[in-house]
Amino acid sequence: MIIRKKEHWFKMLFVWHGSVLPGVLPRLILLFALSIGVVFFHGTILSFKVPLNPAPLTLFGFVLALFLGFRNNVSYDRFWEGRKLWGGLLNSTRSLARQALTLPNSASDKKQAIDFILLLTTFTYTLKHQLRSTDPQKDMKDRLSDSHFNRIATAKFKPIMLMKLMAEWVKDARREERIDAIQQARFDENLDRLADIVGGCERIISTPIPYSYRVLLHRTVYLYCFLLPFGLMDSLQWLTPFIVVFIAYTFVAFEAIADEIEQPFGTEANDLALNAMCLTIETTLLELAGEKPLETVVKKAVLSIDTHPLLSIFPVKWRKAVL
Repeated sequence: MIIRKKEHWFKMLFVWHGSVLPGVLPRLILLFALSIGVVFFHGTILSFKVPLNPAPLTLFGFVLALFLGFRNNVSYDRFWEGRKLWGGLLNSTRSLARQALTLPNSASDKKQAIDFILLLTTFTYTLKHQLRSTDPQKDMKDRLSDSHFNRIATAKFKPIMLMKLMAEWVKDARREERIDAIQQARFDENLDRLADIVGGCERIISTPIPYSYRVLLHRTVYLYCFLLPFGLMDSLQWLTPFIVVFIAYTFVAFEAIADEIEQPFGTEANDLALNAMCLTIETTLLELAGEKPLETVVKKAVLSIDTHPLLSIFPVKWRKAVL
């Protein structure tokens, strides 16, 4: 995800990285060439003059803009819901880490608390990998003991298996009387919140916007853009290609943005910064325990595609790679 400070209005006119222009540029070039051909042949196709004028295109464009606005609202709702779920994940993991560190009766339980925190941080990384359909083995090996790694290495839903390991940690703490029944219930409440977060993320991934609706809107956008030069040619002449490209950029870019943020857990420029969020969760949990993340782990996260203001907590020499 690209997160930048507010830039000067003129500089933003030429922003390339993070915009959808690189993806839609070939289509705009095609429309520009088509418009030049329409103007050159005076809007005729095989000796037939296409009888279009701006009036119906104006009305149709207004209706199309409403549908595109609805499409973008639906996609942004999914994006924002994903962000709220990961914000809730940060809050719940902090609560669980605090409970593991402070509720046990003896200060000698810190080793067990750190084991629990490592399960929490591994949970966030495996959830990220599950949502992105990537391999979590490396992140798991860096944070889990051999026994825990072997138990969940072949599991399909690794975050759920890690929640089971955390629940077993709580059960053992209760059996050994390091926590009481009320404290155990508080742990279970936060573990239930983790389960709700996983379920919410899976709901977004497994329920895309209906395909027939996407196809209809996609076809309508491009049909409108291809007809536009015929309606503007008589009044604009050789200005037609430039006006068509400008109008088409608005419609095509809106559709491209909606497609990009529809699945907010991917690795595109405008998707959620899951790498940075996982790093933030790991850093804050280890800080609660008085520990520091491994330098190699931090460097790996900073060198990822994500940039995020929270990375400012790390040394400048590590952050230069993302500038």
